[in-house]
Amino acid sequence: MKKEIQSRAEIKLLVDSFYEKVNADELLAPVFAHVDWPHHLPIMYNFWSSVLLGEMSYSGNPMAKHLNLAIGKEHFSRWLELFTATVDEHFEGYNATEAKNRAHTVAQLFQYKMGLLERNA
Repeated sequence: MKKEIQSRAEIKLLVDSFYEKVNADELLAPVFAHVDWPHHLPIMYNFWSSVLLGEMSYSGNPMAKHLNLAIGKEHFSRWLELFTATVDEHFEGYNATEAKNRAHTVAQLFQYKMGLLERNA
């Protein structure tokens, strides 16, 4: 039975499961090969806990970390595909829908700021 995202434990399950998929993905794994996972994962727990649970535990500038990466629209599409699949695999309810909506918004904003999307698209 799928559950709602209501706690940091569910956030951790979401993030860990998602990045397992990322690290096994032919397109995305090379982009994330340099990541210091013991450092990065707690930041992602804080980010998603802040976004979905209102914890206010995240502080930082995620855009700055992505500006110099050699990524294109196809990377964002695959990232969203894997994220959505991970959410749907484990969760349902309001916060599951919100997680997918927020991920889509983040991807759109990053692509726009990176010049990957047309200004009027």
